[in-house]
Amino acid sequence: MIRLFHAYFPTRTLFLGISEACLVALAFIAATFARLGTIDAPLMLSYEQGFLKIFILSAAFIVCMYYFDLYDSLIFNRMREVFNRLLQVLGTVSIALAFLYYMYPPLELGRGIFLIGLVSVAVILMLWRRLFLAITNLPQFAERVVIFGDGPLAESLMGELGARPELGIRIVGQLKSHENEILHVGSDEKPGAQFLNLIEPYRAERIVVAMNERRGNLPVEALLQLKSRGVRIQDGGEMYEAVTGKLSIESLRASWLLFSPGFEVTRPLWIYKRASSVFWSMVGLTLALPLMALIALAIRLDSPGPVIFRQKRVGLRGQIFTLFKFRTMIDNADQGENHRPAERTDSRFTRLGKLLRRTRMDELPQLVNILGGDMHFVGPRPFVPNQEMECLERIPYYRQRWVVKPGATGWAQVNRGYCATLEDNKEKLAYDLFYIKNISIGLDLLILFKTMKILLLGRGAR
Repeated sequence: MIRLFHAYFPTRTLFLGISEACLVALAFIAATFARLGTIDAPLMLSYEQGFLKIFILSAAFIVCMYYFDLYDSLIFNRMREVFNRLLQVLGTVSIALAFLYYMYPPLELGRGIFLIGLVSVAVILMLWRRLFLAITNLPQFAERVVIFGDGPLAESLMGELGARPELGIRIVGQLKSHENEILHVGSDEKPGAQFLNLIEPYRAERIVVAMNERRGNLPVEALLQLKSRGVRIQDGGEMYEAVTGKLSIESLRASWLLFSPGFEVTRPLWIYKRASSVFWSMVGLTLALPLMALIALAIRLDSPGPVIFRQKRVGLRGQIFTLFKFRTMIDNADQGENHRPAERTDSRFTRLGKLLRRTRMDELPQLVNILGGDMHFVGPRPFVPNQEMECLERIPYYRQRWVVKPGATGWAQVNRGYCATLEDNKEKLAYDLFYIKNISIGLDLLILFKTMKILLLGRGAR
């Protein structure tokens, strides 16, 4: 895994993206030579901004491939689905570039070059995907990993690593804690030697320590000896965080929260987040004001009731604030503090409300909350007080969500989606704690980029 923007990305997936960007560029360079010949092609590339045009085209391809989930682990190994989505990418890129060339003709690459390059890219990318998967799925190219420990964290790691072949990790065995203890009884060998004898047949390149209780059970000397031989020793919680983008709630300990790196919001970061929130909320309100006026008029004509829906939410340090949204449900749909989460087919939605929620335009009034300082653009999503109190009582470490201001979007929203049950909110907390631990400008920008993908594709709305 490679860490970028304070988030983790599979090394193989990053390599695949970079290699495909290079292949797209090479395909269009080859198309330029095929169309113009060996004399005119170098002149076009060097003196008519040919390389810049191809760079823009390659970037458009990779962004569209990302937006169509061609780097997602669920799609990665399904070649028929990859082929269908690649066709969608080709169509989307063609439409987007046609619009760009119409708006700014000097960037146009040329119809002949573009058509030759488009066909070449389709063939090359499919062949490269097949070759890449054939190579990376070979066992000898996967890192051999042993899970040391049992319990919820170890089982979660076994499931996650087994379902993610693009990580290049092969679990060759699991050494459970009670097996390690049994070996210590009735043997003349030292515990460290016993552990080394047990690990040796696996030929492990990495040992992931995922024990529930390490005190008195961790063979420190043996692990140090293995580390000196080049075997990587990794904490199970650290690997779980890198693989899933969330923290393991079941294995969290107060001491780990206290002493682990992260969970620190510096004053410069606070200043940046507040200044950027004020600036972009003012820009957003200025640009969206005509649209918001039309939405307000449409709500008034569509159904009786107020245009703006006001609701109490829990913010920084547990303080209550009023959240603003466009009303999407019939008036008085929820009485008092008894707020029922929305369902996909909810009878409380108005006709216009369904459209507003699907396009997320009902969230536009939250720009006022951001401008007023109740929220940032990025942060944990705020809940109503009764829902927060229930989660606080039943989910450990839930109060940690309140150490930063809530946001209109967040790490949990772009990874988890809508939450309706207690289990949903427990997993949501795991993502929120990852964000709070790794909070940074880079991570905020990554979340905003992922949010744009969700908004454009209309995912997760309810």
